[in-house]
Amino acid sequence: MKETKENLRLLFLEKRLRLSPKVREESSLAIANQCLKLPIWELEYFHLFLPIIKKAEVNTSFFLTILQERNKHIVLPKVTSDDSLTSILLNNSTKIIKNKWEIPEPERGITIAPSMLDVVFIPLLGCDTFGNRVGYGKGFYDAFLLICKPEVLKIGFSFFEPIKQVQGIRPEDIPLDYCVTPKRIHQF
Repeated sequence: MKETKENLRLLFLEKRLRLSPKVREESSLAIANQCLKLPIWELEYFHLFLPIIKKAEVNTSFFLTILQERNKHIVLPKVTSDDSLTSILLNNSTKIIKNKWEIPEPERGITIAPSMLDVVFIPLLGCDTFGNRVGYGKGFYDAFLLICKPEVLKIGFSFFEPIKQVQGIRPEDIPLDYCVTPKRIHQF
């Protein structure tokens, strides 16, 4: 199979859905533990996605707990009416709802400017050894990352190791700085 984004989307999603719930939970915990080795702990503002359960995404609740225990400012993505992303500060009164794509997001809250963010955790299906991401194809994060500060760290979580190379990368595709898997951290 040619390793285009379109083909890889199907392949990675199928592989992820074949993982048992137990393996996904254990792998999600291993990813959270790997994150403790990242050079991010002096930073303050962390943009973290919540997982789409029906797409068997990495369970970020383990990592969310680590961030909360370290008193970091956690912001969650919310899709706006014009299909762009905004960042909402997570606090004790934040109500989480599912949007039209089944993505858990804050109903409302305090918006944090993209220029404030130090780290953006990006949902993805997979990536290659150059940090090129395979996402769902909507372009939310490519557009969002363009308005973040240039030095923002872009980190993906994946159950799978990177493939050699994704075909069909476009100039507007923004690569990762790191991808965290259950076995290791890949730096690009």
